[in-house]
Amino acid sequence: MYRGVAFIGRTLWGELQGIVVDPVRELWRRGPSALSLAVIACAGVIFFHAIAQNPTGEKIVREVGGVQGDLPLWQALLRTPISLYVPALDLPVWAGITQLFLAFALAEVALGRARTLFIAYASTLSGTLTVRVMLALGPDHWGGLPPETGQVLDTGPSAAVVGLFTYMSVIRRAPIVFTLTGGSMVVESIAKPNLAGREHLIAVAAALVMGLLHGRGERWRARARAALPQWARWPSATHRPMMTRRAEEAAEVAEAEKAAPSEPVESPQVRVRDEPAPERERVR
Repeated sequence: MYRGVAFIGRTLWGELQGIVVDPVRELWRRGPSALSLAVIACAGVIFFHAIAQNPTGEKIVREVGGVQGDLPLWQALLRTPISLYVPALDLPVWAGITQLFLAFALAEVALGRARTLFIAYASTLSGTLTVRVMLALGPDHWGGLPPETGQVLDTGPSAAVVGLFTYMSVIRRAPIVFTLTGGSMVVESIAKPNLAGREHLIAVAAALVMGLLHGRGERWRARARAALPQWARWPSATHRPMMTRRAEEAAEVAEAEKAAPSEPVESPQVRVRDEPAPERERVR
């Protein structure tokens, strides 16, 4: 009993440090500019939600950022980045904005803007592409979808939010956040089996894989480099391009010239012509 309580306490404390304390310290160090991506994401959702309040605006939003399974692939890829800011019109937008802000703010402070955008886009795109595969399979195969599902809009920013929370919970080793994120998606897909539930599960799976691969790229490259024979490793002294060798030789010469002691330069001296000293006049 005591060990179980101690284990739960250590887990909660470690999760609090990784998910709350460390990001807050980083935010305090970097200032409000660290939340610029989260603010822009929320502003984009509010903007598209305000436009979609009338039939004409809803049509415009659907044409600009609405992604469906029956769209041509190139058109779906063009709309996917904008779909991150297009909310579901049948759900309350303010609750979604709160989740969106927390997910993007936490990821932006902990991961940076570039990786946050990559994880959010990859999570959303994985769901979009997998739905197309399910539509291609058809309802006669396991996991397939009927053709009319291709006219349903994708999840929008919710898949990115789920992916960011899952990724952060994996790299920060936060099992409680992971259970709340992934577990809630499983319950949602069971209680209400629809396209959104499937896409959320796909986003969780994609973020889980990316989180497990976090930080292992350099180790894999080092192992692959060590597995190669000595002559095939790059860079190699015998297989470098000629321009690289010449640049290195020039750099070595420059370093040698800098290291060599400079010889003193004799200043030119004006030689005075030796003339006989004038004889003193004899004083008679």
